[in-house]
Amino acid sequence: MSKVSQQNSTPAISVIHTQAHASGLQQVPQLVPAGPGGGGKAVPPSKQSKKSSPMDRNSDEYRQRRERNNMAVKKSRLKSKQKAQDTLQRVNQLKEENERLEAKIKLLTKELSVLKDLFLEHAHNLADNVQPGSTENTTTPDNAGQ
Repeated sequence: MSKVSQQNSTPAISVIHTQAHASGLQQVPQLVPAGPGGGGKAVPPSKQSKKSSPMDRNSDEYRQRRERNNMAVKKSRLKSKQKAQDTLQRVNQLKEENERLEAKIKLLTKELSVLKDLFLEHAHNLADNVQPGSTENTTTPDNAGQ
């Protein structure tokens, strides 16, 4: 692969590399610092205007910017507050549901215990009834002669 560099008119912005592939030439734009200390980052327009000339605090543009910023901050805070309230409401809702489910578990556990005791009692009674009945059906030598 061969690389051919072409610099733009602004030395600190970017360099375009051309790479040769088997299928042909393909241009791949890449941001590469062209000079030392360039860093390859562009400065946002808001930062550029502040460096070039400080804004007059009495100007209409300044007041409009401050008003828009204040509204944005207020909106952001309201959104954050609403999200916190929604989260708190959901937490409380889940706590209530958890308490209901725990109460249901206790009730079902008691029911299971009662049913288990009834089953064991019934099984014990059946076992008692079967044992005496099985001895009656067997013939003893004393009863055989009569």
